[in-house]
Amino acid sequence: MAELRVLLTVSGSIPDDLDEAVASGVRPRADYRVIAERLDADVADVRVAESSLGWFGRGLNRLAGAGPLLAWYCWRHRAEYDVVLTDGEQVGLPLALLERLSPWTRQRLTHVMIVHVLSTRVKRVVTRLCRLAPLIDRFVVYASQQRDVIVDEFGVPGDRVVLTPFMVDTDFFRAAVPAVEAGRVVCSAGLERRDYPTLLDAVVGLDADVVIAAASPWSKRSDSSAGRTIPGNVRIERLSLLELRSLFDRSAVVVMPLDPVDFQAGITTILEAMSMGRPVVCSQTAGQTDTIEDGETGVYVPTGDADRLREAIAALLDDAERRRRLGNAARSWAEDHADIDRYADRLADVVRGAGRSGSRGR
Repeated sequence: MAELRVLLTVSGSIPDDLDEAVASGVRPRADYRVIAERLDADVADVRVAESSLGWFGRGLNRLAGAGPLLAWYCWRHRAEYDVVLTDGEQVGLPLALLERLSPWTRQRLTHVMIVHVLSTRVKRVVTRLCRLAPLIDRFVVYASQQRDVIVDEFGVPGDRVVLTPFMVDTDFFRAAVPAVEAGRVVCSAGLERRDYPTLLDAVVGLDADVVIAAASPWSKRSDSSAGRTIPGNVRIERLSLLELRSLFDRSAVVVMPLDPVDFQAGITTILEAMSMGRPVVCSQTAGQTDTIEDGETGVYVPTGDADRLREAIAALLDDAERRRRLGNAARSWAEDHADIDRYADRLADVVRGAGRSGSRGR
């Protein structure tokens, strides 16, 4: 069977020095690069789309954003590919809408869409009213809650919804210092739906240095610690990837305080910490249930409960053997389930399966 012609979207602009930075060890491998290698796929980012579409592409990006821009690029080039893999519903839903609005076309589009959060009210309404779900061949989801929305609310057969762990570069995020030898440092990182006020309340007077790396390369959320009184043992910083890895290495415990959410908020930081062999204390939300195994690879606490969060952090700081056991199990889980190469292999299998399946019911 001939190799599939695959187009992969990237909702951003790929840095010019990406490959050089990866080769020199200053940043982890990018998932889209590894997936593209597996599939020998073409990659379209914002710059590629704008360059191809000229003034129209630049105007569309300014007016509607990267998602519709990339969707239009995929639609214009659909005849050149067997499968399009969209990197999120911000691209995938507009692309499906274009197909819905073009019933006269003879060129059917085989479409695999990665789903981050499809359960918001607007996305639910648009997907139902425009009947977009039948136009997507495979949904790749990271949270069971999102899978349930797609199957139960949109009526998508379960075999078209693939639940997979997210990914981490386990070679880049590898600890130099064992968790049991790290200092009494507690850290947290990221912006997406973080409940930093509860974390700040939990660590007041705690015998530990607490560092919050309140930054994200993609989230548009504001820092939830802004305007709060910062305890004397807490520092809030913005860190590069190398600095963040160093922070994980110095930390005995990593905390992921979350608002109640139904998607995998915090998953990047969680997997990076697990890959570093650090026990993670995480708010147990509806969306954050598929990665940490409570008491085995990390610890769950109720959302918004500063007392329970403090107890969990303090217990781990005072128990080196438990930190070792949880940290080692977390590292093993990341290697076995979330390593970037395994992740790319899984997505490549999904894309090939969609490409072989042929036409779908409309």
